[in-house]
Amino acid sequence: MRLKLNITILLVLISVFSANCQVTKTSENNSVEVSSKKKKKKKKKKKKKFKLPDIDLTHWKVTTPAGDGKKPQEVSPPEIFDYATNKDLMPYMYNDSTRGAIVFSAYPSKATTKNTKYSRSELREQMVSGENNVNWTFKQGGKMKGKLAIDEVSRDKDGKYHRIIIMQIHGRLTNEQKELIGEDDNNAPPMLKIYWDKGKIRVKTKVLKNLNATYEEMLHEDAWGNDEGFNFEQKVDFRKFTLEVQVSEGKMVIILNDNEYKVYENIHMRKWGIFENYFKAGNYFQTRDEGAFAKVRYYELEVSH
Repeated sequence: MRLKLNITILLVLISVFSANCQVTKTSENNSVEVSSKKKKKKKKKKKKKFKLPDIDLTHWKVTTPAGDGKKPQEVSPPEIFDYATNKDLMPYMYNDSTRGAIVFSAYPSKATTKNTKYSRSELREQMVSGENNVNWTFKQGGKMKGKLAIDEVSRDKDGKYHRIIIMQIHGRLTNEQKELIGEDDNNAPPMLKIYWDKGKIRVKTKVLKNLNATYEEMLHEDAWGNDEGFNFEQKVDFRKFTLEVQVSEGKMVIILNDNEYKVYENIHMRKWGIFENYFKAGNYFQTRDEGAFAKVRYYELEVSH
């Protein structure tokens, strides 16, 4: 009887020991699996940390505040493709690989473009890569859309943030128009300026001063004045936002964050049809205050015609 009891106890002990071993193995396996998953997640997170902006620079050149004090630095394709390693360009146009954006950095400089006192780190559209002489009209139409954010910007003496022009449509005289009015360059007024203004998006356009002006008179820059401007209701501050500009014959539409629109469809837009145009995007810094600075991040930028 005692022998049977001892054998029964022994079998129970063996069963318990086996179960414990199985639990230990299962725990070990689970631990290994959890550890493996954590490693995979860490690897994924590490991979996600390095992002590149979704911007094709084939049809853009850049102007920066660098230069000899007379002319700003300009870099066109194919040289612009190496912006991330170009030591002369890197202070003004570089990758933020943690956010997946190109940063355009600007500050007051003596190296400014003609007809302005402000400096810029700004892209200029080139319909033909590396060429400025092929542009588009409102009749041909065009669309530019960007995803961007203000990285940082300085304040003026009153504590207010300095303004930045973040997108433009710039007019251009054809060579024939330039000769007709006796100009020494192809510069025409900018039809559109979109500002980041103390956290809000402000739009300025051109209006023809004399609606009865002749074709030749309309080609002169002083024939065009500024409208009163328009402020979008949304305040973007330093958050990421999208801006889209749609152009067609006699019409221009500005869209903020895909849900707020400003439509321009008037006599001034129709009259503007005499000019060629090109898109601009980046950081056109609107101050000459000493020590001022601004940085604009572009995550995405695309143009179509």
